[in-house]
Amino acid sequence: MISTLHIKNIGIIDEITINLNNGFNVLTGETGAGKTLIIDSLCILAGGRFSKEMIRSGESISFVEMSLYLPKSGYEDDNIVISREINIAGKNTCKINGRLVTVSELKKFMKNIIDIHGQNDNQSILDISTHIELLDDFASDEIKVVKEEYKALYEKYINIKKELAKNYGNDTEKQRKLDLLEYQINEIETANLNLDEEEKLEDRRKVIMSFEKISSNLKEANNYLNNSVIEGLEISIRDLERIEELKEEYKTVTENLKNAFYEIEEASRDISSFVNEDNFDENELNEIEDRLDLIKNLKRKYGNSIKEILDYKEKIVKEKNEIENLDEYILKLKTILNDLVISMENKAKIMNNIRTKYGIALSQKVNKELADVEMQNSTFEVCIEMNESTKFNSNGLDKVEFMISTNIGEEKKSLAKIASGGEMSRFMLVLKNVLAEVDKVPILIFDEIDTGISGNAGVKCGEKIKQISKTHQVICVTHLASIAARGDYNYYICKEVKNNKTSTKIKTLNEEETLEEIARISTGIINEISLKHAKELRNYKVA
Repeated sequence: MISTLHIKNIGIIDEITINLNNGFNVLTGETGAGKTLIIDSLCILAGGRFSKEMIRSGESISFVEMSLYLPKSGYEDDNIVISREINIAGKNTCKINGRLVTVSELKKFMKNIIDIHGQNDNQSILDISTHIELLDDFASDEIKVVKEEYKALYEKYINIKKELAKNYGNDTEKQRKLDLLEYQINEIETANLNLDEEEKLEDRRKVIMSFEKISSNLKEANNYLNNSVIEGLEISIRDLERIEELKEEYKTVTENLKNAFYEIEEASRDISSFVNEDNFDENELNEIEDRLDLIKNLKRKYGNSIKEILDYKEKIVKEKNEIENLDEYILKLKTILNDLVISMENKAKIMNNIRTKYGIALSQKVNKELADVEMQNSTFEVCIEMNESTKFNSNGLDKVEFMISTNIGEEKKSLAKIASGGEMSRFMLVLKNVLAEVDKVPILIFDEIDTGISGNAGVKCGEKIKQISKTHQVICVTHLASIAARGDYNYYICKEVKNNKTSTKIKTLNEEETLEEIARISTGIINEISLKHAKELRNYKVA
């Protein structure tokens, strides 16, 4: 549900914050006070179009934001913040939980969260692709199992179709492909690559490239150790040995020098071996350079590392085997596909029978309620066509579309072609009421659906919205007292002029204020008689 709506600089709205609630939220108030602007703001947050003319006069930026509470939404937090900012230059910034998204991403996200019905519609029901899902939800458990079984078959069907779509062309093209794969496999295998050899070659190359520096420093160190340091240590040790018995400290120093001598002598032998061992010829460097060039060339063709090159080889070996055994492989796939098609057709026919039955039931329920909202001359029908050319989709072979005729003698048309916005809103109210328990869109918004209705029809509309609000959050702008009287939470929208500028204000009404507002929109005046009528509407129970 929407818990908070914040609007800034939209039309005459300076800045308002509305704390909404679960259930039936009713917005009433003065004409031109900004009620529809609130609905427009919700449309903007749902990814609707925005005109720069909507930015408040004298301002450069408009900003709308809502806080949604959506359990099991897939987000880490059940509380989600949606915001959209538009400036006078046309720059558009949309965010979901602080993350920048495009308008199309925002629209896609909000599509299954909010349905807006009224003057500026954002109705998911107008999308024909949703009709089959709504009908299946209405059919509920009866179609659920068979549909899941069908979808499991359909997934296998799609995967096999993708395999069969791999086209290696005619025999000449197949041979060209095989020749190319053979060449690539041979090139990689001939290289006889080892996973860690490139690193070892680079290290050896580095040593060779620095050979002169290494050699001269080793020789100089060896020379000094053998001609100066070791000889000097030997003389020093002999001299100290002659006097070590005379004083304990001399003996300790002598021992330390002997230990140092042995360590230095060992280091000298190591350095001498390095001098003798670290040599190379020019051919070794050339061989290393050639090998590294070969690896670099293979990386350029087949991967960014030796591992990727070897992985690629495994992949093309498999592909080569598939092409060589293609006829047998295709025959096997086609046999499996034919079996799948037979099973899917059977499941599709079962689903078609179930949908046909529930399509009739849904049509009857909707038609029964249309008279309640003064659409007694309208006829609704769920049209189901089964595709005989076996063009399977994720729902089977059926095309489902909701059709309606709003006048006696007129042919039924698609919902999107209904001319009257008021008729569309009232029809949506009836349909939503029938589908309330299975409709997965949690937030419904009705903008002045009471246009053209009054009396008992208004009472029935109010009761239907009340019923819907038991399973959805409903936000409704109305001028009809019988609808306002059904509200769980009532809000009053008005205008105020301050510093020669008009601004919208909103107030949450308590019970006494709600009765006064119902009285006002019912008769235009607030007195004992209108208040009594308001109480009667508030407490009225439909038989």
